[in-house]
Amino acid sequence: MISRVLSTSKTSVSRLSQKRLMSRLAPAQASKLTDIGIRDIFDSDHDMFREMTRNWFETEVKPFHGEWEKAGEVPRELWTKAGEMGLLSNMVPEEYGGLGLDCKYPAIVWEEQSYSGCTGPGFAMHSDIVAPYITNYGTEEQKQRMLPKLVSGEWIGALGMTEPSAGSDFANIKTVAVQDGDDYILNGSKVFITNGWLCDVCIVCAKTDPSKGAHGVSLFLIEDGMEGFIKGNKLNKMGMKAQDTCELFFEDLRVPASAMLGPKDKGFYCVMQELPQERLLIADMGVASAEAVFEASREYVCDRKAFKGKLSDLQTVSHKLAEMKTDTVVGRAFVDQCIELHAEHKLKSDQASMAKYWCTDLQTKIADHGVQLHGGWGYMWEYDVCKHFVDSRVQSIYGGANEIMKELIGRSITNPR
Repeated sequence: MISRVLSTSKTSVSRLSQKRLMSRLAPAQASKLTDIGIRDIFDSDHDMFREMTRNWFETEVKPFHGEWEKAGEVPRELWTKAGEMGLLSNMVPEEYGGLGLDCKYPAIVWEEQSYSGCTGPGFAMHSDIVAPYITNYGTEEQKQRMLPKLVSGEWIGALGMTEPSAGSDFANIKTVAVQDGDDYILNGSKVFITNGWLCDVCIVCAKTDPSKGAHGVSLFLIEDGMEGFIKGNKLNKMGMKAQDTCELFFEDLRVPASAMLGPKDKGFYCVMQELPQERLLIADMGVASAEAVFEASREYVCDRKAFKGKLSDLQTVSHKLAEMKTDTVVGRAFVDQCIELHAEHKLKSDQASMAKYWCTDLQTKIADHGVQLHGGWGYMWEYDVCKHFVDSRVQSIYGGANEIMKELIGRSITNPR
C-alpha cells in the first residue's frame, strides 16, 4: 500500500520545484484548518499519504480507543498494522527496512494522530525519537538487527531518560552502569516512560563516569526479557490514558559492552543532537491539537441553539473564535517554517525550544477555550474536546519543561555562540 502511495515521491528536483510553484492555500485561507491539500511545505505526494493516514486513524484507531483507555494500552496488533501501512519509522534508510523519507512524512502522522484525538499509540516516541538514535549512533549490527523490527512494528521502542529525581536535569541521573570485564552492570530506575510497558527495546541513559556529571552519561540498548530488567505497573495518568506509561527498574542488570549505543560517556552529546526533532514533534502535535479543537468548537457553536439563535451569533463567542483561529494559524506558520528547516537539516536547538514552549502553551489555551465554548458538554469524556484538554496538559512538561525551554532560549540570546 505505502509503496503505491509514495511511488512518485522520488521525482526529480525540477518536478518538485514545479509542484511548489502551484498555488496552495495557507491554513488561514482554507475552509478548515485541517483540510488536505493546503500549506506550501507539502505537495501532492504528501496529500496522498495524509489521506491514507487520516483514513487509517479513523478506521483502525478511533472506534476502539475508548476500550484501550480502560486497558491503559493499545494492542500490539495495532503496531504491526501501522508498520504494514508504512506509518512507523519511515525516515529509516531503505537498507534497514525503512522508506528513507524526510521529516515531512512523519509530521503528517503526528498531525493526523492529533486530529483524531487518539493519543494512545506512542508512535512518535517509537518512530521519531527511538529509531533516529539507533540510526544515527548504532553499530552496523545494532542497525541491521533492530531497525527492521521497529519499522515493521514487530518491536516497540522506548526511551529511558527521566528519573524520580531527574527530569530536565540530565546531570542528576542516578542510574549507573559499572564496567565489569567485557560487561556493564546497570542499577537504577526510570519513570514516566512512554511505551515502557510494551517496549521490546529501551534506550537507557546511565552514568558510566559519575565524576563527569552530564558528560559521564552513556546510552544502552536494553531489551525486554533481560535478567534484571523489570517493568513496573502502568501509571494512572490525568490524560493520555490509552498510552502505556510505566516505571522501569534495573537490578544488577548485566549487559555486554556491545549493548552500548554510541561512544562511551557521549550520551549527553547524542541526546542534545536529537532533542530538536523531539521538541519539534511535540510542537507540531500541539498546533495540530489546537487546529482540531478550533474546528470542533466552531462546528459546535454554529450548530448549538441558544437565545433564539445560534451560539455563534453572540459577539463574545464569535470574538473568541476569532482569537482562537488567529493564534492557531500564527503557531502553524512558525511550526511549518521549523519543519521546512528541519527537512533541510537547518533547524537550530533554540528554534525548536521556541516552537515547543510556545505551541504547547497555545495548545493548552485553545483546549481550555474549546471546553468553555462547549459548556457542560465540554466536560464530558465522550467529547473529543474534553480529551484534548486533559491530554494537552503534559505537553508543556515532557520533552523539557517549558520553563527550561525559556532558559535555553534566553541563553541563546544573551550568550550567542
